[in-house]
Amino acid sequence: MPTLDDLRNDIDRVDEVLVRLLNERARVACEIGRMKKELGIEVYQPEREKQVLAHVRGIAVEGPLGADAIARLFERIIDEARRLERRLIHGEDEAGERLLKGATGESSKSEV
Repeated sequence: MPTLDDLRNDIDRVDEVLVRLLNERARVACEIGRMKKELGIEVYQPEREKQVLAHVRGIAVEGPLGADAIARLFERIIDEARRLERRLIHGEDEAGERLLKGATGESSKSEV
C-alpha cells in the first residue's frame, strides 16, 4: 500500500507532465494566433471554443472528474490561450516569443 508521501510524489510527477502539456498547447495556440494575425481573423472564435468544450466533455467520462469540472478547467485554459493570441496579434510578443523559442530552440521575434 502506498504511503502519503508516495501518493504526493505521484501527484508531483503528474503535475510535471501537465505543465509540459499545457505549455505545448500554449505553443500551438501561439502559432494559431500568428495565423489569425496573418489572415485577419478575430482571436475570439466562440464556435470553435464550443467545439473544444464539447470534445473535452465527451472524454471526461474516462475519469473521476465530471464533464462540468473538466469544462471549467478548459474554459480557463482557453482564456489563457486567447490572452496569448491577443498579445501576439497586438505586438506584445514577449510571452509568445518565449513559448515559441521553447518549441523551436531558436528566436522567432522577426516573424511576429
